Amino acid sequence: MSTGIITVGRARHEMAIKTKPLGALGRLEDVGVRLSVIQNTLMPAIGHARICVFGADHGVTDEGVSAYPKLVTAEMMRNFARGGAAINVIAESVGASVEVIDVGVDADLGELTSIRHESVRRGSRNMAKEPALTHSEVISALEVGAAAAHRAHGDGAQVLALGEMGIGNTTSAAALLAVLADVDAAATVGRGTGVTDEVLAHKRRVVARALALHASSAGNSTREALRCLGGLEIAAIAGAAREASTLGMAVIADGFISTTGVLAALSLANEESQQHSRAVADALFFSHRSAEAGHALALAQCEPFGCDSRPLLDLGLRLGEGTGAALCIPLLRAAAAVMSNMATFAEAGVSDGDHAEHRD
Repeated sequence: MSTGIITVGRARHEMAIKTKPLGALGRLEDVGVRLSVIQNTLMPAIGHARICVFGADHGVTDEGVSAYPKLVTAEMMRNFARGGAAINVIAESVGASVEVIDVGVDADLGELTSIRHESVRRGSRNMAKEPALTHSEVISALEVGAAAAHRAHGDGAQVLALGEMGIGNTTSAAALLAVLADVDAAATVGRGTGVTDEVLAHKRRVVARALALHASSAGNSTREALRCLGGLEIAAIAGAAREASTLGMAVIADGFISTTGVLAALSLANEESQQHSRAVADALFFSHRSAEAGHALALAQCEPFGCDSRPLLDLGLRLGEGTGAALCIPLLRAAAAVMSNMATFAEAGVSDGDHAEHRD
């Protein structure tokens, strides 16, 4: 039973005296060390893992930026409710619970009893013509995410994985990332659901137009960027990541949209204090590197806040829903088990060879 504050150094020492060559488990050792620090114990455990999927629509789809019509968001929410989506079957396979949250779908989903109804408004406004959200809507979306983190914690989850669903949300995320990274649309806009070259060029023009329209205000603060460029589900992800970090939970970001959401969480926290942003950074794991154009940039933008933004997986995923994050839950479980249950050289009566001097 460990006592006191578990520092990185103390956790690394404990990992180093396990019955293996130094560093033989590679980055899995880093994950185990970080889980010890997050949970403040040398016996970390990942029992219950929760995946939150936030759904919302985007007014910018009126500009023809997606390969799919807006109604697909609601259709997929019904698919989630039936348990037929990729995230449902992957979550079941890794022993994780899923909470699907309507934070802003432009449809009446009241008949769906297996999803949570927290709608702030039925879709954002068209950011290419006006601010996507109001100040109060941004705050409400952040609070929806924070409440989801509290529910997960109250249900005993040690891990919170963050996913999303929303036709048009790569456009919103690309615009938000452009502001947070201070780059132009060409650096952040990708194919999303798989648009053609012609639609991709149009999508970049739409984002560039939105950035120009909101240039005088979007860069003033992260909340202003969220207000102008929208994404109710992106704001909810930011709220969930920020809150989960205060509850001693590990947070797993999914792909491009989810990473942009946690980047917003880091930026919001940093506007309060560097200590707060560091707490968020310390809790974050990045599941995979998406094929979406802006994801590598979004990951890089998290690094100055103190994140280890190296993805745990690189499978060419680009679905969203939290699928990549879900696939990392077994990795975190394995890392926690190594840290907690693997024998030390002393316990096993095994010689530690020539490496003992490197373990202090």
